[in-house]
Amino acid sequence: MKTAADFFKPLAIGAPEPIRELPVALERTIHFLPPHIEKMRAKAGQIAKTVDVLLGNLEDAIPIEAKEAARSGFIEVAKAVDFGQTGLWTRVNALNSPWFLDDVTEIVAAAGNKLDVLMIPKVEGPWDIHFVDQLLALLEARHGVQKPILIHAILETAQGVKNVNEIAAASPRMHGMSLGPADLAASRGMKTTRVGGGHPFYGVLADSTEGGEKRAFYQQDLWHYTVARMVDACLSNGLRAFYGPFGDFQDDAACEAQFRNAFLQGCVGAWTLHPKQIEIAKRVFSPEIDEVLFAKRILEAMPDGSGAVMIDGKMQDDATWKQAKVIVDLAKLVATKDPERAAAYGF
Repeated sequence: MKTAADFFKPLAIGAPEPIRELPVALERTIHFLPPHIEKMRAKAGQIAKTVDVLLGNLEDAIPIEAKEAARSGFIEVAKAVDFGQTGLWTRVNALNSPWFLDDVTEIVAAAGNKLDVLMIPKVEGPWDIHFVDQLLALLEARHGVQKPILIHAILETAQGVKNVNEIAAASPRMHGMSLGPADLAASRGMKTTRVGGGHPFYGVLADSTEGGEKRAFYQQDLWHYTVARMVDACLSNGLRAFYGPFGDFQDDAACEAQFRNAFLQGCVGAWTLHPKQIEIAKRVFSPEIDEVLFAKRILEAMPDGSGAVMIDGKMQDDATWKQAKVIVDLAKLVATKDPERAAAYGF
């Protein structure tokens, strides 16, 4: 393990200084773009205006014969589009794949100064992060990249979940983590073929009664445990946690329910794979208007966060002040990119 004095030193001569705190950014929607498709590349600039993060996907869902086209297509989009406040990410291929090294070396060489985050699939432990960290530092130094490219890990193996805390603390480049439910289900031997969401057979049964009435069945969340572990690891290390994909594009209600569970547990955003999921993610990961207005009242009544006050018959103290501040700070961030919600929040 590195000493504290060495943790924030660049790993290559000429590489940019590692960051000590994540930059402020709105990341409710990480929207996946298949850059090997020409008509999607043509729409990238317009899509970027509607999302918080535009991600060029090079891994799953990209056919083997299109891997190189996806990489070159992403570089084309990165160079051509003015992203403004929208983040630019890419999900590269897995570390053990034939495409990973070319993905990283070519993208950093051609678009390193525009790329914000590199998403790494199937991260198993801190050793994976250390490897990518060193590689990025060498490439940043070679190509004159001015700011460090951050690393985002996908939790999609049992070993990755086991090592989640060590992954979160592996490098000052760490941006956050996303849940990858499909690959994780396969790694764990879970008996589901769904991409995210619940399962109709996973639940609890109400107690039996003497009268023998039909017992109610309550479906449970397959991913609650993993999301909670991921959130704890991320937040305790100053990182951000995200829900990953929801694969049923026909069930908007279930998508919203899954996103909302993740939001309530502490996630700041989710992947959007279909255009109609964008507004769902914005709605879910933006705080409710009534909650913001009430939270503002708490902060106004307790400017320094000390003591206790009564608001609408409910006691508010320093603990609820902290909760209120989380909500108001998020609302202020949303307001910078969403004029309608800004007006509703009173900003």
